[in-house]
Formats: sequence, C-alpha cells, structure tokens
Amino acid sequence: MSSSAKGSSAERTLLFIILLAAALFVLFPILVVLMNSFKSRLFISTEPFNLPVLSGDAQTFVGLANYTGGVSKIKFFHAFGYSLWITVASVLGILLVSSMLAWYITRIKNKITSVIYYCLVFSMIVPFQMVMFTMSKMANILHLDNPIGIIFVYIGFGCGMSTFMFAGFIKSIPLSLEEAAMIDGATPPQTFFQIILPTLKSTAVTIGILETMWVWNDYLLPYLTIGTDYKTIPVAIQYLRGGYGAVDMGAMMAMLVLAMLPVIIFYLSCQKYIIEGVLAGAVKG
Repeated sequence: MSSSAKGSSAERTLLFIILLAAALFVLFPILVVLMNSFKSRLFISTEPFNLPVLSGDAQTFVGLANYTGGVSKIKFFHAFGYSLWITVASVLGILLVSSMLAWYITRIKNKITSVIYYCLVFSMIVPFQMVMFTMSKMANILHLDNPIGIIFVYIGFGCGMSTFMFAGFIKSIPLSLEEAAMIDGATPPQTFFQIILPTLKSTAVTIGILETMWVWNDYLLPYLTIGTDYKTIPVAIQYLRGGYGAVDMGAMMAMLVLAMLPVIIFYLSCQKYIIEGVLAGAVKG
C-alpha cells in the first residue's frame, strides 16, 4: 500500500472518530432525557445516568406513568394544537413573504431595496431581549396577542435570516429564465410562482427546518405575547414547576420527549432536501 493511500485511510479514520464523538456529544443529552422519562422522580435526582430497571430493590422503571401524568397536568394536547397551528402558519408565512421579498430586492436595484436589505441584515444581529418589552406592548396595542396575531409577529422576526438566505440563492438563478417567461406573456406573480418558487424548493426546506425549530421551541415570544391564555408546549411545560422550587422531573422529562418528537420526525423526513440544497448551491456557486 502506498504512503498516500495509508495517509488517506488514516485521515478518514480520524474524521470518523471526530464525527462519532460529536454525534455522541449531541445525542447524549437526548438519551438522558429519554431514559429519565421512564423513571420515578426520586431516582431521576439520585441516579440520573442509570438505566431504568424493574428488578432488584430499586425499581426505578415506572412505565408510561410520567407520560400520562404530564399530559393530564399541562393539558398537552391543547398546547400541542396551539404550537402546531402557530408553527405551521408562521413558517409558511415566513417562507412566502421572505421569498417574494428576496426576489424583489434582488431583481430591483435601487436605494429603497438596498435600505430594506440592510435593515433585514441588521435585524439578524439585534438580540431579541432588546426589543421584547417594546414588541409585547405593540402587540397588545395592535391586538396581536392571540394565536392568529402572533403569526404576524413571527413573520416579522423571521424574515431577516430567511430573506438573506433566499436572496443569496436567487442571485444564482439566470435572469434569462425570467426574461423568457415575460416574452411568453407571464405576469410577475406568474413568473415568481411558476419559475422562481420551484427552483427555491431545497432552500425553502432548509429555511423551513430552521424556522420550525425556532418557532416550535420558542418560549419567550409566546409567553410575552399571548401569555397563559393560549399556552404553547414550551410555556405549558414550565408549569410543571411548583412552588418553592419543586419540579415534577418525571413528567417534565416525558413532556420534553413528546415536544422533541415532531421536530425530529420533520427533520429526518426533510433531510434529503437539505442535502440537495447544499449540492445545488455548490454546483451553481
């Protein structure tokens, strides 16, 4: 075997070890939460890293008791319905508005579109904590403090990053495609929905996954905007914390598992589109 072949084999082995260690580092907290969701509250505190067992003096396995108890305590399915509605509607709104805006500011070059673009880029670096109290007050004044109004708030906050990503991809789309559509008599909306939008599929899925993880797991914005009247899952889970620091750890672990499942399933089902988006960007770049 040549020295170059040995070197490449050693590099692949080293890369595999590094990636395996990174995967274990990321998966370990999830496995701990899943494991503790089947334990009683006492053993979660005293033996957090031990597997739940049925035999022996310490029967730490409690089956689905934490899941059933948590679902009833926080009214999980009501919270799931609110989270699902807000996440789906917000992400679809962000994708539609930001893709149309990105197409407009990319193709129309003037001072106004430049200001809009740089304002969106600037919004990406402004911490949410700087504007959260002003935003919650404005949402109350404009009657956006409900499950429908909060969608417009999410669209406003989510358009910065998504427009930036869409604009970068639209720049690589040949302008001749749009010119050919205009020659055939297509209107601007027809050009966007029939020519531009289909080419943004992989990028849209990538952005959709990022925005879904943000909206689904967000705690501060729903808590400040719609409060406790319409509890989303992150807000509802916090109510498992009792007075004087008491926490129902078993139910909380179980509800965290249920909260993670939809996002994990969505990510795994869309993973191939992310790879397609990366490859398409590499070829066009």
